[in-house]
Amino acid sequence: MLNSRTRWSLTEVDQSNRDELVNVLGLSPLVAGLLVNRGKKRIDEVTNFLHIENVDFHDPFLLDGMDSAVDRIKKAIAGEEKILIFGDYDADGVSSTSVMVYTLRELGADFDYYIPNRFTEGYGPNESAFRWAKEQGYSLIVTVDTGISAIHEAEVAKEIGLDLIITDHHEPQPELPDAFATINPKKPGCPYPFKGLAGVGVAIKVSHALLGETPTHLLDIACIGTVADLVPLVDENRLLVKIGIKKLEITPKPGLQALLKVCGLEGKQLTSEHIGFGVGPHVNAAGRLDSADPAVDLFTTSDAEQAEMIAKEIDAMNKERQSLVNSITKEAVEIVETEYPPEGNSVLVIAKEGWNPGVIGIVASRIVEKFYRPTIILSIDLEKGVAKGSARSIVGFDMFENLSECRDILPHFGGHPMAAGMTLQLEYLDELRERLDRQAKEKLTEKDFSPITPIDLQCSVDEISLDVIEELEALEPFGVENPKPKFLIDQCQLKEIRRIGSDSKHLKLALKGNHSNLDVIGFHFGEVFEEITPNASISVVGELSINEWNGFRKPQLMLQDIAVKEKQLFDYRGIKNLTSRLEMLDRTKIQLLSFKDSTIESLRLDDWKDHTVRISESVTMDNVELNGKYLIILDLPSNKEQLGQLLSLGSTAERVYTVFHNEEDHYFNPIPTRDSFKWYYAFLKKQGRFDYKKRAKELAAHKGWKMESVYFMSEVFFELEFVTIDNGVIIVSDQPMKRPLTDSMMYRRKQEQASLENDLCYSSYRDLKRCFFENEKDVVRL
Repeated sequence: MLNSRTRWSLTEVDQSNRDELVNVLGLSPLVAGLLVNRGKKRIDEVTNFLHIENVDFHDPFLLDGMDSAVDRIKKAIAGEEKILIFGDYDADGVSSTSVMVYTLRELGADFDYYIPNRFTEGYGPNESAFRWAKEQGYSLIVTVDTGISAIHEAEVAKEIGLDLIITDHHEPQPELPDAFATINPKKPGCPYPFKGLAGVGVAIKVSHALLGETPTHLLDIACIGTVADLVPLVDENRLLVKIGIKKLEITPKPGLQALLKVCGLEGKQLTSEHIGFGVGPHVNAAGRLDSADPAVDLFTTSDAEQAEMIAKEIDAMNKERQSLVNSITKEAVEIVETEYPPEGNSVLVIAKEGWNPGVIGIVASRIVEKFYRPTIILSIDLEKGVAKGSARSIVGFDMFENLSECRDILPHFGGHPMAAGMTLQLEYLDELRERLDRQAKEKLTEKDFSPITPIDLQCSVDEISLDVIEELEALEPFGVENPKPKFLIDQCQLKEIRRIGSDSKHLKLALKGNHSNLDVIGFHFGEVFEEITPNASISVVGELSINEWNGFRKPQLMLQDIAVKEKQLFDYRGIKNLTSRLEMLDRTKIQLLSFKDSTIESLRLDDWKDHTVRISESVTMDNVELNGKYLIILDLPSNKEQLGQLLSLGSTAERVYTVFHNEEDHYFNPIPTRDSFKWYYAFLKKQGRFDYKKRAKELAAHKGWKMESVYFMSEVFFELEFVTIDNGVIIVSDQPMKRPLTDSMMYRRKQEQASLENDLCYSSYRDLKRCFFENEKDVVRL
């Protein structure tokens, strides 16, 4: 067996529903089944989903507070009041701010933007900034992607005579700020039909309401914030991103052109993955390490030379950010393993002085990936006596809900079920850790701490083709709630398996179908090579793509998980350097078994003595426990009875490795025939006395025997009392009792050993596997 790295959750297909989509819309069964499993069951739903660009955006005035906000902004523009856009420092905040910059610029407003510094001001509106704005002559503040928790700041704004319009998309807390207008689709009572907009999505709706039409010329910016903020890519977000990506490919904005260039995406056909893993991290880097202002300047500049300069600066910041993340992650992992091991901690709350608060969210994600526990990473500021943190969660543990239960010790927090941010006093750090751990223990089971891989569909190799993969591309853009599809190919035969890459860290497979083959590429799966036998039936989970090379195009699957469900027998007979192979396996699972004292020394396994059981008359196999273990049989059992025990024991192991080291080769040094015994006995009677130690070589040469045969027959005759032997001289006994050769234990043992060698050392792989797993339903299938 080879256990998968994660739990697989496969969705079953409603076949009648799938067949309707196939028949009416002409979709392939694979794509139709995928759509059904994602809740698209009606013909009109599927048509709208596949052709979302033909669907209209929702009316922005359905957002509660939009009327008041638009009237106030237009009044400010007409009265030449100074307007301040108050944004956030992440990619969504930068995109939101940029959308409002373009919008107010088109409307001829007197405005500027303000993004708080992550390190000196922290997240969201703050009193100092508002008082500064009043002093600078601003009379209206419009927040974007922030403000829904700014209760105190709203009071300050009212007190000093500033009108405050909040546009946000984060989860509202029970008490809302007392602002002039608050626009948030998640606000209680808001009738807007789609609740999943990003901050930039809300900004686009405000822009739409102000300009009188959908600002499609700003969707190249909006798609960046929407994808980067990990909001659901369904409904209006899907429409926004689908159009936005196409706009981004041909954007006239110098800043976006320069950004695509440093990301290595210039002139490419873009996908949501390019934004999520390339563009988004670059935009985030500015606000993570310093001020986000350069990112807004990049998005909004019309100067190509300035754009190129800022883009290079942001690219350098992103490289620095990557290095910083790697360094902090290494430290965090060490703290987890030494102070808060996952076995005893259901939630990991890790804090250290000096960690850059701008990257700890990424570090939290890395820790969740490694340990699969809800995680909070905090940066300690001893001077202020506070810890600022970012949280990431796992399925089943709503981080926002659980932090809400700790509201009394968290003066500032906000976020979503899977991610959150917070600030707290250092004195409450241990209490937060204890509370969250207790809450997790009440709500999560042991099973919840094993990561899940949701699988959209099971298919065969023959169902996968270039046409099907191209049809799947109509489901783009992929993201939250519309993830890139994952497919399971179950119990498939291997055509090829090998390691690839300069350091052999990667894996390449070829799977056999009835009519076609499929290449599978597994990055960082190289070590699995040692855990799969060439004849195994394997199950793989991955994402489909097209491999284009040298003018050829063919389907391939990018591996995400792999398993072998049947019992596996690994044939290590005749293998050289066994120790290096053992080092590649999980040491905690290895159980070596030997029947001879000399084997450990012969195979140079002194370092593995603690993992070895030596079977002898005093130590039997009765007490050897192999559940979940890898049984490695080093040499041959001594007899059929031991073989029977060994086969019974092997069936309980997770895997069996057969080495069968054998220094005495009985199979290729066969038992002499009965005619040979008969001739040799007659010869001894005729000789009267025969010194076999001196003359065995001469006799063996004369008869074409091996010397060992002469010694063996002599010892058998002695054991049966046909002869006596004195100092190497054989004398035939007078009137010996007639006895069959099988009365000799030595003769029987030689027969048994030859039979064992034949069955175990020289049998085919198929016969050997059948020998061990003949009662298993999953014996090798060829």
